[in-house]
Amino acid sequence: MNSEQLTEVLKTAFPEAEVVVSGQAGKFDLRIVDDKFEGKRTVGRQQLVYAPLNEYIASGAVHAVTIRAMTKEEWRKASLFGA
Repeated sequence: MNSEQLTEVLKTAFPEAEVVVSGQAGKFDLRIVDDKFEGKRTVGRQQLVYAPLNEYIASGAVHAVTIRAMTKEEWRKASLFGA
């Protein structure tokens, strides 16, 4: 699986989100900005992101992910401070 394919999987799961995927060889960095994460703690956000990835993790196509799951407001604030 490459970053473009993983981006499509995530955009299907999060159609309103800004999705940015980088990486290769099964190791990916994910940034998903969606208000669907509002009111959810980190673990809850990660569970939402892992759900559409489980079959790819089980098959070995995705080996490791680093997840940044934020609301639009959180991303706006992070962007102001260069995060």
